[in-house]
Amino acid sequence: MSEEKSLNFIEHIIEEDLQNGYSKEDLRFRFPPEPNGYLHIGHCKAICLNFGLGERYNAPVNLRFDDTNPMKEEQEYVDAIKQDIEWLGFTWDKECYSSDYFQQLYDWAVQLIKEGKAYVDSQSSEAMAEQKGTPTQVGKPGPYRDRSVEENLDLFEKMKNGEFENGQHVLRAKIDMESPNMLLRDPIMYRVLNRAHHRTGNDWHIYPMYDWAHGESDYIESVSHSLCSLEFKPHRPLYEWFVDNIYTSNTKPKQREFARLNLSYTIMSKRKLLTLVEDNVVSGWDDPRMPTISGYRRRGYTPESIKNFIDTVGVAKRENVIDVSLLEFKIREDLNKKADRVMGVLDPLKLVITNYPEGEEEWLMAENNPEDVSAGEHEVPFSRELYIEKDDFKEEANRKFFRLKLGGEVRLKNGYIIKAEEAIKDADGNITEVHCTYDPKSKSGSGTEESLRKVKGTLHWVSIKHAVKAEVRLYDRLFNDESPDGHKDKDFMEFLNPDSLKTITGYVEPHLKTLKPLDTVQFQRIGYFCVDKDTTDTNLVFNRTVTLRDSWKGK
Repeated sequence: MSEEKSLNFIEHIIEEDLQNGYSKEDLRFRFPPEPNGYLHIGHCKAICLNFGLGERYNAPVNLRFDDTNPMKEEQEYVDAIKQDIEWLGFTWDKECYSSDYFQQLYDWAVQLIKEGKAYVDSQSSEAMAEQKGTPTQVGKPGPYRDRSVEENLDLFEKMKNGEFENGQHVLRAKIDMESPNMLLRDPIMYRVLNRAHHRTGNDWHIYPMYDWAHGESDYIESVSHSLCSLEFKPHRPLYEWFVDNIYTSNTKPKQREFARLNLSYTIMSKRKLLTLVEDNVVSGWDDPRMPTISGYRRRGYTPESIKNFIDTVGVAKRENVIDVSLLEFKIREDLNKKADRVMGVLDPLKLVITNYPEGEEEWLMAENNPEDVSAGEHEVPFSRELYIEKDDFKEEANRKFFRLKLGGEVRLKNGYIIKAEEAIKDADGNITEVHCTYDPKSKSGSGTEESLRKVKGTLHWVSIKHAVKAEVRLYDRLFNDESPDGHKDKDFMEFLNPDSLKTITGYVEPHLKTLKPLDTVQFQRIGYFCVDKDTTDTNLVFNRTVTLRDSWKGK
């Protein structure tokens, strides 16, 4: 009973098909990206849905690149898409390309011409739009709708051979110019496009439209359930018309639609994301502020956090906007279990322990992760001079300030209890050093009576002598508006967050020099950070993945 409740509406459709005699062995799914950009978080929903169904029903899932537009598609995008899917943990059965089917699609188009179901139209795009009508006014047949089969075949072949200029002719399906669904009013199947393709080179001078290639590619691959986002629901009758008119014996694919993922403070349009890249608003498709899978990966997000987020959102029939805070919660939840706790100081203030022996140092043991007892420990160097965060010291403070103040005590994480004795200032009155004393018997874990003494504040710190300088990139949301592309009278670029990236110099414990790009840690009391790919032997670079808490509340 509980298993039945857990089914989403797509799974209900499949279960119903199986109960009505559909063979489980005939189930096959596909994820069909167009290689005209990098995948973003919205694509994760389709990826998780299709590959998740494959896992649930032990059915194959094809990765098919719908590469029918050579104007925008590149091999770089193909490679990036494959990397992203593999990173998410999914494996496809067959790697397919719509371009592999260009000859078969052409042959079927010739067949439709011979059957009087397709014709070459030579009108301008403006004339075609006019004769197609409006949602409230039926269309009218164009002047070329009744061309002879022979003339259509001759023109279509010449289109294929590159004898015409771009846009001079198109091939249209002959369906119903009076249909209430405007997509059925003789839709375009092919356009002349004298442009080299990233896989087929200059072999073709005509390219199929998505609506024609989509269903036929599903049919060729014996896809059983073709799952699309909701905007394709009006296209379903056309999808079925095209398949029905070439159907012989393969599995006939069934198109069904689900609500795509919309995320607050986020742009999902690949065209607009490309604008951000081309205008150098971001450093590239994998900029950690981008909602691309590669951007999230570089920022330190894990595959598990993204898949848990998609699973929580679920599969819906209606469009809605998900709060980006849910995604941020999921990465915090995941990294809390996995990330080692380390210490880094991002806004340093020098602290001198005046009664600690000069030149002496010791190594303290630090627990890697209290959520994971198997994570072990690592050593942290301690010495007379340390860095603490500037915000962690005040000369005077009220009772609610549990950090360091003159005359007050705090514990240094994994170390000793200290007491602030004096604030050293420069000529302008700025505090440059804090002088403290420590209790030598209060060392954490030593078991002494002094070590068990309770003080309210605990500070993170870094030994100055051993500190490793690091470039720290503090990333925040790229847009400061909940719906940056939802304003008709304003450009989405007007809502860019000027504080989406701040680069500072921080100091971290030497243990972090052993980390590799994409390794993630928690800077205690600050947030989660990951090592960036820009890191070198001489320059350690960290990206902030997410703060420890939602820092946007109240903004």
